[in-house]
Amino acid sequence: MRDLFDLTGKTALLTAASKGMGKAMAAALAAHGATVVLSSRKQDQCEAAAAEINAACGTTRAHGIAANAGRHDDLVALVAKTREIAGPIDVLVGNTGVNVFYGLTSEIPDAAYEKTMQTNVQANLWLARLVAPDMIARGKGSMMFTSSVGAFKPSPTLGVYGMSKLALIGLVRNLAQEWGPSGIRVNAICPGLVRTDFAKALWDNPEAEERANSQIPLRRLGAPEDFGGVAVFLGSEASGYVTGQALTVCGGTNMWT
Repeated sequence: MRDLFDLTGKTALLTAASKGMGKAMAAALAAHGATVVLSSRKQDQCEAAAAEINAACGTTRAHGIAANAGRHDDLVALVAKTREIAGPIDVLVGNTGVNVFYGLTSEIPDAAYEKTMQTNVQANLWLARLVAPDMIARGKGSMMFTSSVGAFKPSPTLGVYGMSKLALIGLVRNLAQEWGPSGIRVNAICPGLVRTDFAKALWDNPEAEERANSQIPLRRLGAPEDFGGVAVFLGSEASGYVTGQALTVCGGTNMWT
């Protein structure tokens, strides 16, 4: 049964993985034997994260490659470099997401809308298409993309962000259906409120702390480390019959969705 979570010999590619949830997922995948290639926009941050993971593993399992995950050309180069360093890709973690506008959906500027949808949805489709041939050739593979519990409800300030994350779940379900016959599993991870730099404006205040202590069933905010086990589960044979799902990891706040 222990082999269900063994990722020895597997190659995992992660975007937005030099810190926060992405880094925690990369560290967990490496700890279970995978060779991980982690990316973010800045090479020095990628290298620092890889070095920290390698030190924890006691061997070289992590490599850092800078890429803007919202640009098609950068993704092409990232996938090519990953294959050069580590071979065909077995596990994909699309963790990139942006929110460039806080306010009413009816008032969002076109440029902000287009950037949000392109980065959060279309760029993940680009990435999936680039990686899929490796998995099709092997007859198996796992893709996971970071959505949000914001996909399940409206918001007066984060409406378009939530829309994009709901569209991402739709993308996941369609790819799961289309590539399932080729052995590729595709799932979404839907975090609740997590203590990351990305979400700092939402949790770094006394009101958020009070909500966590009074309304979240587990009585705490999420931490990046809460997502390491999820990534290992979805990336390994332990989830061999799981595809097309949106897994909420939220301390219980969205258990009814």
